[in-house]
Order: sequence, then structure tokens, then C-alpha cells
Amino acid sequence: MRYFRRTQDRGSGFSDNDPMSGVANLFDLGLVFIVGLLLALFGAYHLEDLLKENSELTITKRTASGEMEIIVKKGRRIKAMKVSREKAKGRGQRLGVAYRLEDGSLVYVPEKEGAR
Repeated sequence: MRYFRRTQDRGSGFSDNDPMSGVANLFDLGLVFIVGLLLALFGAYHLEDLLKENSELTITKRTASGEMEIIVKKGRRIKAMKVSREKAKGRGQRLGVAYRLEDGSLVYVPEKEGAR
């Protein structure tokens, strides 16, 4: 009987009566789950370019109130711009014509230089 008592004392330090011994690694499991969820979301929305140093990416999003925001990433610089409903003023140069097709998509046709 003396042998059995020694092997029981050499355990991991947790007794069988400790209710917290079963949940000791739940925090680590939660961290692994969160990292896996973030990787899955990046893969689903193809946002790997946000992590690449020399990539260029443009994202447009619309809020519930109807405001649009354009997020542009060029290299290491990320710039967010809010789109307003105000008309643009100033001088410029005509670059081409945009057409809306029957299915709702837009097509841009650039003008050839010298043709006006």
C-alpha cells in the first residue's frame, strides 16, 4: 500500500476533486478559435492584400445611412475618403464617356487623344 500512495502524490499537482482542472486550457482554446476565425474571414473576403506590403487595394463600403466610404491602400499607406453628394466644381479635361447597360453595370469608354 505504501507504493500506491507515492504514485498518487507524484501527479501533476491537480487533485481529482478540483473543479477548475477541466477548464484550465479553455482560454488557450479560445485564442486558437479566434485566430482561426480571423484567418477564415480574411480568406473568405480575399483580404490577404491588406497584409502584403507592396499591394494596391481599393474597397468601397456603404453605411446604413447611405454614405459611401472609399478605402485605398497603396503600398504601406492606407487612406479612407468619405464620398459626399456635393457636385464637383472646377476646371478639368474630358476623359471619356460612361454608359449604364440594361443590367445596371457601367462601362467606361475612354476617348482617343485628339478626337473631340
